[in-house]
Amino acid sequence: MSVQPAPFFVPMLPDNAPFTAEQRAWLNGFFAAVFSPQGAPTSLSSEQAAALMPASSPGDGDDGAAPWHDPTIPLNERMDMATGRPLRRRMMAAMAQQDCGQCGYTCEDYSNAIFARKEERLNLCQPGGKDTLRMLKKLAVELDGGEAVPTAAAAVPESAPGRSREHPVDAVFLSRTRLNKGASAKETWHVEFQLPEGLDYRAGDSFGVMPINEPSLVDAVMERLGLPGDAMTDGKCIRYLLLHEKALGAAPDALFTLLAEAASDPDEKIKFARMAEGGDPDGDLDVTDVLAALEKSPATMLDAGAFLSALDPLHPRLYSISSSPKAAPGRLSLTVDAVRYDIGGRSRHGVASTFLAERIAGNTALPVYVQKAHGFALPSSGDVPIIMVGPGTGIAPFRAFLQERLATDAKGGAWLFYGHQKRENDFFYEDELAAMQNVGILTKLSLAWSRDGDRKVYVQDKMREDAAELYAWLERGAHFYICGDAKRMAADVDKTLHAIVEQHRGCDASSAKAYIAEIKAAGRYQADVY
Repeated sequence: MSVQPAPFFVPMLPDNAPFTAEQRAWLNGFFAAVFSPQGAPTSLSSEQAAALMPASSPGDGDDGAAPWHDPTIPLNERMDMATGRPLRRRMMAAMAQQDCGQCGYTCEDYSNAIFARKEERLNLCQPGGKDTLRMLKKLAVELDGGEAVPTAAAAVPESAPGRSREHPVDAVFLSRTRLNKGASAKETWHVEFQLPEGLDYRAGDSFGVMPINEPSLVDAVMERLGLPGDAMTDGKCIRYLLLHEKALGAAPDALFTLLAEAASDPDEKIKFARMAEGGDPDGDLDVTDVLAALEKSPATMLDAGAFLSALDPLHPRLYSISSSPKAAPGRLSLTVDAVRYDIGGRSRHGVASTFLAERIAGNTALPVYVQKAHGFALPSSGDVPIIMVGPGTGIAPFRAFLQERLATDAKGGAWLFYGHQKRENDFFYEDELAAMQNVGILTKLSLAWSRDGDRKVYVQDKMREDAAELYAWLERGAHFYICGDAKRMAADVDKTLHAIVEQHRGCDASSAKAYIAEIKAAGRYQADVY
């Protein structure tokens, strides 16, 4: 007969306690640990102590809490959560909450820079796309109304060469190797670069690549506009601008506005005006790229200069680095899915992924930069165990982590949850992982294959299978990492982790949430999501 533990009382701080939401969550988790049968340490680490310090505020009365800072929360819900907050905080809620660095800032720093009028560009949040841009435009109207700007409200992006999108340096593309085998439904590449002298990185960082648009797409756009290949505007070659400087992906609102002004058909004018405001009269707004927008009105001709002005700039693309500098000094690798799909009888290609997968030749230099990770790194001690969840290309930073742990002879143990469609075709770095297991650097490897059986198996299913052991690793102080899709995989993994803690800690959902908030506050739960 099993003996159930006696119930125990856990004090919880009220919502009006003088702490931020994160601080309350940490303290509630700490109290849960202290008053649980297992007990808890009576002293705080430096990281935990820092988490309890009052949040900084630039003088506008905000408590610094950001409960919306979760990439799985939809934009409308994030904005509701920020209702009544100062403008700079509502601007932060409009960001994609990934802290991915593609804009050159964190989400909070980007919003603060806009608010402080140190950053004029509202279209830098690539994960947020047009939804974030539209919301920022609405909020910017309030900014133009003259709301006071607090001093020191924004951080300036790093300007050292090769350290930001503003100051790329040239690296040499060396090679690409297909990672999928046989008749895989996916096309994934291992890509190698030679870095210039002086540009280094750490495991967990990302790599910014300045891509070039597909020449055939550029030619199709120019043909639709009736422009010859050598057409010029303001002394610049239009084809060069479309190749290197202008985004040809999702059609921007400004292009719809231009089409509404130029169209002669009244119905088309109304349709494009609606699309410029986010309406979707044709039911295809989410898949309408620049060429598709132009093809919606074949008879409408646009001035080349006005057309170029309506386009967004071609932004760099960030990829998680899949190597450790300790394994191959001066070199760097990426793990890249080539994006290809068909819509409306036309093949669409990811601008950077297919650039790396097929269009750039070996030993070619291209502009790049290293984006320092924001809260995504190995623990300082190799004695600390790590749990990594990274299906598909989400394995990239964890390959880097394992190479780093091997080079430093880490003893803390490492557990990787990896999954994809088919083991025979899609087991990336299989030989490397087997070698890591043989030498003891990779302690445990849990594999999930979604197309190999009658039942689809995902990484979160494997977590549930080994739930007791996973929780035991957390109790030993393991750091928990996720890399991959933010809205589906990462959200499902997070829910599963909460359920595991609730079950094996013997607590309710609120206490499990507080426990996970505690490990987040201690820097033991980190995510690299997109």
